[in-house]
Amino acid sequence: MRGTRVLVLNSGSSSVKYQLLDMADHSRPAAGIVERIGERTSYLRHTPAGGTPREREEAVDGHGAALEAVAAELARDGLGLDSPELAAIGHRVVHGGRRFTAPTLVDDEVLAEIERLVPVAPLHNPANLAGIRTALGLAPGLPQVAVFDTAFHTTMPEYAARYAIDPAVADAHRVRRYGFHGTSHAYVSRRTAELLGREPSEVNVIVLHLGNGASASAVAGGRCVDTSMGLTPLEGLVMGTRSGDIDPAVVFHLARVAGMSVDEIDTLLNKRSGLLGLCGDNDMREVLRRMDSGAGDAGGAGDAESAASAKLAFDVYVHRLRKYIGAYFAVLGRVDAVAFTAGVGENAAPVRRAAVAGLEGLGPVVDPELNEARGGGPRLISPASARVAVAVVPTDEELEIATQTYALVTGATARPG
Repeated sequence: MRGTRVLVLNSGSSSVKYQLLDMADHSRPAAGIVERIGERTSYLRHTPAGGTPREREEAVDGHGAALEAVAAELARDGLGLDSPELAAIGHRVVHGGRRFTAPTLVDDEVLAEIERLVPVAPLHNPANLAGIRTALGLAPGLPQVAVFDTAFHTTMPEYAARYAIDPAVADAHRVRRYGFHGTSHAYVSRRTAELLGREPSEVNVIVLHLGNGASASAVAGGRCVDTSMGLTPLEGLVMGTRSGDIDPAVVFHLARVAGMSVDEIDTLLNKRSGLLGLCGDNDMREVLRRMDSGAGDAGGAGDAESAASAKLAFDVYVHRLRKYIGAYFAVLGRVDAVAFTAGVGENAAPVRRAAVAGLEGLGPVVDPELNEARGGGPRLISPASARVAVAVVPTDEELEIATQTYALVTGATARPG
């Protein structure tokens, strides 16, 4: 009989995050991270359930060495990759293109297709591949499942996924809107329906995943019909370091007038824009602190200038967010809930308040006291009288990946609890 545990691996360009989940009770026997892979000194933190975290610094020269270190830490706690309780390994893969619409058992053909998608996800898919290949070598007899960030968004109708460019050019180079953060949007939209006491098939939800990366989705009856990110994670909302939506001609203008190369413009828009570009901070907590510091009479001209730039960044961020909320009301026709999630969405009450302010005519209303109150689980922050509920729903992408992985390898119909 197959075990009930799933090891979830998220292999980034210079890190490996992992969680071991038991699908029998959704407990987490272990979790950890290996950071700064390939640098002179790497950092590993492993936390067994109920135990003291183990931390150390050492040279980890690649993803192979990182996963070997992870396997060794798990084995120390009796949770090794050869454990009969381990049912599968679930891998986060950022880009699945049009082909991968659901979790997929990994084989040579799947690996080859993920590699063919590297040109549209050059920062992510290579690292995801490295993690999968290493895990296959460490546990060749264990089912390995790829769960794709883009899969949830493959239900978008063609008119929402297409860019208005020559279809022959678009198809030849895989240029279309794919969307990202799919596991988060899937999880949060479903949990929002549960919070309302209804089936996901009955509920239309606008999901706002607001972290350092940020995206919005319009989910109709459990199916994504539109999302803010496109060919890459650059499109859409203002983010920590990414610009979000921008006139494409800005790229041509910077090349012609500023003499910037394609790589320099890429770096500008992805790493030096967003909140960071506008005010010098990509952490919303710091942006809010700086805004508050300018609310009183104390402080000199420098403090006032800092507060003003932070306020402008906040206003630009919220204006874009409000535009997408309004647009998705139009896309869905009927909206039952607006759900905030991820680091900013779950913790920044001023962002939630400002994002909904002025939209009361459409139905969503935030209760000031409920909005300011902190809570660990899903909760409503709208008054009972609101025509459209506003919710805060902590995301759990690892649980979503584990659930999809376990369901695939066992034929189970388990849902995240």
